[in-house]
Amino acid sequence: MSMRQLSPVWAICLAITATVSWASLAGRAAAQDWPGFHGPSGLGQTSGALPDGWTDSDYAWKLNLGSTDVGSVAIADGRAFLLTFDESRHSLALVALGLGSGKELWRRMLPIGEYHRHKRNTYASSTPTVDGDSVYVAYADSDHTWLRSFSVEGQEQWARDFGPWQSDHGFATSPRVAGGLVVLYDSQQAEQLEPGQTPSHERMIAVDAATGADKWETELKPTRTNYSVPAYYTTPAGTAQVIGSGTGNGVFGIDAKTGEKLWELPVIDKRSVGSPLIIGDLALASCGSGGGGNVVVAVKIPASAEESPKEVYRIERSASYVPTPAVDGDHLMMVSDNGILSRVRLSDGATVWSNRLGGNYGASPIVIGNKTLVISLDGIATIVANADRFEKLGEVDLGAGVGASPAAGGGKLLVRVGEELRCLSIEKSL
Repeated sequence: MSMRQLSPVWAICLAITATVSWASLAGRAAAQDWPGFHGPSGLGQTSGALPDGWTDSDYAWKLNLGSTDVGSVAIADGRAFLLTFDESRHSLALVALGLGSGKELWRRMLPIGEYHRHKRNTYASSTPTVDGDSVYVAYADSDHTWLRSFSVEGQEQWARDFGPWQSDHGFATSPRVAGGLVVLYDSQQAEQLEPGQTPSHERMIAVDAATGADKWETELKPTRTNYSVPAYYTTPAGTAQVIGSGTGNGVFGIDAKTGEKLWELPVIDKRSVGSPLIIGDLALASCGSGGGGNVVVAVKIPASAEESPKEVYRIERSASYVPTPAVDGDHLMMVSDNGILSRVRLSDGATVWSNRLGGNYGASPIVIGNKTLVISLDGIATIVANADRFEKLGEVDLGAGVGASPAAGGGKLLVRVGEELRCLSIEKSL
């Protein structure tokens, strides 16, 4: 590992802050189910009893979706929400299911045109976000970038179109809802252009969650498309911020009330796909490329306008690019795209252990109770103990590919496997 070390005093303070902050977040995780991408507050953690292994007969239900999409699932109030795409009809849909039965409750068709995508991307690449009685979803094509709100019963409440989408990789981000706002990172291609393309824009957009009306729009430096889902943070002084990460501005904070960019630190130089994590006053962001050079950077968020952001440490060895790491107390569970799983101390970025699992990874790991689940693109699910020594508890061949991150909430684990959505009970061990 190569990292810029912090002082011992910093390390102790950060460890205490992270532990205290996480204790409060963990309590909310159990109550909030799994309301959007990577769970409550985007930390990838929930309570439950994940078994060390399972067979086909252990699933509570399986549902054939007819699509192999990479968008994950949101879980709230006994329902599951996800996007599906019918290739033969070129039709996109937001679908609500009963969590206990897998029964379809409603389906709403969403208009979508054509656009070029990365070979691993799909039209249904976004994860819905649930807040209260509303579910929000984002998607795009060459001519439109849509943000829509529905009631949890399926009635459309509002729709916004933010114009064309330009990226050879396609669309692949998700909305974040907090503080009465729906925030969308509208990051598009301005570098590495194809013949005939012109540079596009980079901006963070916030609308009123109840009405869809404009709240603010913050222009950022356009480079290449970033897909990280922004995080929400409140300073000790009470200032709410939207925290983002991207090639042009590095790690940055925007005033959630006014849209003013408060600070930025240019500590990443490649595409940001994994989403930033907020632990205490620390923002962890990642970047990388298909050719390597992946890095995870920890940035101290300034407490006031008089302070500047500071890089606390960086992780360059076996860092993740596409998968977003998950938080386990004062540790990070991180899988690299080429299959190296690491347990990392949040206080100083030191690797506790690192082990090659094999395979390639796009789905994000999740922490369930005292175990971590990580699933390869080939559909090999590995269960490990969250301990100071690597302990592989079990492995399950799911029998088909997995590109979407698993979701866990309401006592259930939901995984998109091939064209199926599968549900496993995690209320107690099998």
